[in-house]
Amino acid sequence: MPATEAAKPSGHAASAAVTAAPAPRRAGRRRALMLALPVALAAAAGWYVLNGGRYEETDNASLHQARLLVAPDVGGRVTESRVHEGGRVAKGDVMFVVDREPLAIALAQADAAVASARLQVTGLRAAWRLASSKLDTAREDLAYRESEAQRQDQLTRRGVGTQSARDETNHALQTARQSVTAAEAEVQNAAAALGGQPEGAVDDHPLVRQAQAARDDAALRLARTGMRAPADGIVTQASSFRPGQFVAAGTPVFSLMVTGQSWIEANFKETQLASIAPGQPATVAFDAFPGREYTARVDTIAPGTGAEFSLLPAQNATGNWVKVTQRVPVRLLLSDGQDIADLRSGLSATVTVDTRRQTRLQALEGRLGALAGQDAVH
Repeated sequence: MPATEAAKPSGHAASAAVTAAPAPRRAGRRRALMLALPVALAAAAGWYVLNGGRYEETDNASLHQARLLVAPDVGGRVTESRVHEGGRVAKGDVMFVVDREPLAIALAQADAAVASARLQVTGLRAAWRLASSKLDTAREDLAYRESEAQRQDQLTRRGVGTQSARDETNHALQTARQSVTAAEAEVQNAAAALGGQPEGAVDDHPLVRQAQAARDDAALRLARTGMRAPADGIVTQASSFRPGQFVAAGTPVFSLMVTGQSWIEANFKETQLASIAPGQPATVAFDAFPGREYTARVDTIAPGTGAEFSLLPAQNATGNWVKVTQRVPVRLLLSDGQDIADLRSGLSATVTVDTRRQTRLQALEGRLGALAGQDAVH
């Protein structure tokens, strides 16, 4: 018994030794964590000192895409629709067709008007030629009457001719002169009706040109009965657009979101604008696509705050005015070569602009490096 009881304490001691063995390990882990935490904080502080102030970030940003209001060039009833809500179209694709028959009739009438104008000009030219011929005849008759009057004057002086014959020839001479004057006026009127160019081409006459212009307009309207897409894009607000409905010229029927013309509008605080300038690179992260980043560059900075362009600008000249940090819209353009097919207008985004501004520590390092280089040279 004594030997057994004496052996028991040794067993308890061994158990205590086994239980106490993990204590140094936990202490080592705790010590490592206590050392790692200051190191991590120091690294974070160093990064902030090196890069702090270089990047400006805001989550008050959204994607915008160019939107075109699609309106027909001519009015009429829609006979065919080739688009649907959310459908994609390419530039030049026919989206819908307006009834062509009324415009085809108008074109036929315009063709007839052109032919009629040409016939009218041809008739005016014939009238001018007839007036010119009458003028030539009147001038020939005037020349004859002048010579006859001179002959009668000579006969009367010699006492051979009679006074009555002389008076008759003088009267005929006056009549011939009046006939020439009337013929000249008729020729001038005929030439004026031909636009002052009686020998010009028929199609150069104002009447024909006016009719031709009306005909070209009718042909253009007929050609535009098929409404073509002005750009690549996605059709929207077209859920109620159907064949058979009447559309008016110039009145929008649906919208087209233009693909490839996207930009980011980021509203930075006025305190962040000091280092932001056009051309600076930026990264954009959309809330709809976690983990995906897009590259962009600053395009323009708005000339005023968002409040300045609102429908009801803020009136700060009051006694209870509270100063609020204003935000200024900054437009960024996405870089080329990125897959933006999934992006939709209005998506929320977080924008980070690399202002490339040099921190004080970086400037100090640069100066120290320059001094070290000068010492090495000397």
